[in-house]
Amino acid sequence: MRIIVNKAKCQGHARCWAQAPHIFVVDDEGYILPGDIEVPEGERPLASRGARSCPERALEIDPSPAARVKSGVPQPKVGRV
Repeated sequence: MRIIVNKAKCQGHARCWAQAPHIFVVDDEGYILPGDIEVPEGERPLASRGARSCPERALEIDPSPAARVKSGVPQPKVGRV
């Protein structure tokens, strides 16, 4: 799984960091640093909680490519149009 970071939406609340400071990297003012975040298997529940805690919805959860393809039929990405 990965967390897609939309830096332009971040307002510096740092709620993601409060949930998982070892996953979400923020600057001194609480704004998330740019770049998507690859989440290790064991950290997924904590990373999901951190992403969902963002009041600005600046973080999008994207399941791993393996999770999107089942039985050879591609599944749509969560939260994308």
